[in-house]
Formats: sequence, structure tokens, C-alpha cells
Amino acid sequence: MFPCMLIACVILGLSAAFASGQTAGSNLRQVSAVLDASATRALETGPVNIAAASIEERPTLILKSPSAGRLGRFEQLLFGAIEQRLGAHYSWGATGPNVFDCSGFVWSSFQSAGIKFDRASARSLWATFTPATKEEESKFGTLVFFSGLAHIGIVADKNGFYHASRHHGVVYSPFNDYWLSRIDGFRRVPLPAQLAE
Repeated sequence: MFPCMLIACVILGLSAAFASGQTAGSNLRQVSAVLDASATRALETGPVNIAAASIEERPTLILKSPSAGRLGRFEQLLFGAIEQRLGAHYSWGATGPNVFDCSGFVWSSFQSAGIKFDRASARSLWATFTPATKEEESKFGTLVFFSGLAHIGIVADKNGFYHASRHHGVVYSPFNDYWLSRIDGFRRVPLPAQLAE
């Protein structure tokens, strides 16, 4: 009996040491949950009440590079700002640096990219900026509005967008049936000449 217990203790100790070494060596942000391609929930921290889980999106922490082609200065700056915020938690009214609501995430990302405008709600930003052309709707950096102007995100490409989700924090979400049925429209933020190149 003693040799079996000794072996079990050694195995448990090695497993714990290995697991803590893996966690300490990683600088990835922890995420409460990530949905995989088969729509099963892979948990990384804590349990999730499946009954309360939203089907609004299938978020991912993969940073989707803007559409193929050379990125302009603005796109590079905005892409870097989004990358820094990816995985941050959601809190209503927050503007960072580690916690955001949807409009706070958009405002903070554009501020970091050198585009200054007043922090405002999604509804106010809708009224502030001009409508996007059909071609601009799928262009990286376009603002996308949802649910009666109650939610806002930044278009990544024709397939999806970045936003601060109440359930998942700052994530990339595909334009799936859930989101497509809730789109109110798109707006473009005007760029100063030095960043438009």
C-alpha cells in the first residue's frame, strides 16, 4: 500500500509542477470560455452555466488579420491596439486599460491609433459619423452597429468584427446568423491625412 501511495504522490506532484510551469511560461490572457468549431464549450477558467450562456456568438481569441494586401499606417496602429485589448473583460462604462464596454473598446482602440473623438455611446457615435459606402462595410476599421444602436464593434473583414461582448469580453466574432439579423448599419471614422496613407 505504501509504494502505491508514494507513486501516486510523486505523479500528482509532477503533474502539478508541470501544469504550473505551463501557466507561468504563458503570457496569453485567460479567457472564461472559448467555443470551438463543433460548438462545444472548452473551459479554461471556472465553470459556465450552460443554460445562461448566450448563443449570440462563437468568439475566438485568434486575431484575424485585416484583408489581404498592404496595411496602411492607420490599419497597422488600429490592429495593434485591438491586439492589446483582445481578451480583456467586459464592464459597463469601462474604457480600459484592461476592462471595456463596447463603445469604450472602440473609443480606446481608435485613441491608441491616433484618432481622437469624444467618448460616447454607440447611439451617439452613430449620429456623429457618416454612413459607410457598400465597399467600406467590409473594410477593416469600419464601425458596425447592432441591436437598435445599443452595441458597436470594429469590422475586421467581410467575415467578422471585434467588440467587447458582455459574456466574453473583447473578442472577434463572425458575422453569423445571430449578428447579421441584428445589424443596424455601418459608419466610417474620418482619418486625418497623415494616417489615411
